[in-house]
Amino acid sequence: MGRWKVRDVHLHVVERGSGPPLLLVHGFPLDHAMWAAQLEDLSRDARVIAPDLRGFGASDSGGDVVLMEDFADDLAALLDVLGIAEPVVFCGLSMGGYIAWQFVRRHRARLRGLVLCGTRAAADAPVAAEARRVNAERVLREGAGFLADAMLEKLVAAETRQRRPDLVAALRRTVLAASPQGLAAALRGMAARPDASPWLPQMELPALVVCGSEDALSSVEEMRGLANRLPQARFVEIAGAGHLSPLEQPPAVNAAVRSFLALPELSTARR
Repeated sequence: MGRWKVRDVHLHVVERGSGPPLLLVHGFPLDHAMWAAQLEDLSRDARVIAPDLRGFGASDSGGDVVLMEDFADDLAALLDVLGIAEPVVFCGLSMGGYIAWQFVRRHRARLRGLVLCGTRAAADAPVAAEARRVNAERVLREGAGFLADAMLEKLVAAETRQRRPDLVAALRRTVLAASPQGLAAALRGMAARPDASPWLPQMELPALVVCGSEDALSSVEEMRGLANRLPQARFVEIAGAGHLSPLEQPPAVNAAVRSFLALPELSTARR
């Protein structure tokens, strides 16, 4: 792991393994640690890169508003800093998926595939966008406690909450430790994101769409519909998982990602 100067901030990055690069992009309001099981397991087959986005984890904050385009440009610059010239598989969860749409539009040549977990293409409805802006102001005044209280039940399945209180406690600690400035900037950026739905049919690259069967934020129906609009996508439903399927059911998610990484079309894209 290390800290790297990327554009105007220092980003904290964890890397494991060697081989074809797999970039793991965390969701809001978490950090790279949500990918711990993927870093351990998938690094047997790939060079796994898990950064803390600007404003999260041990990375610097930067700006009052961080658009999804800004995060995408940070990640492209990070690949340069790490000396990664070959195309990557971009794996994003939730907000990481919002960033993925911008990465495809702005840095398509750097991609050989997409893995999209618990996310959506549609923009926020006006009421939802306003709620994010209100929460941005509130987190600056009060800190992240109210976000932890409001989000934890939505992030993981009921079964996970019952059987894995240690996991829920670790998630709470991550949210509470997050930078209020970073949280507020990302909330404002998510509120401002465009509708990516019209772009989906033009995204001609292999994609894996993963959804927890108990996801309370991105439903199976919505995610299946998203996969159907992508020209080269396969859909996998993860039983017993909520929004954080890679953390709740890592063996099933890792198996799906490993199978995806082995596709012949992804090997061809590396050449």
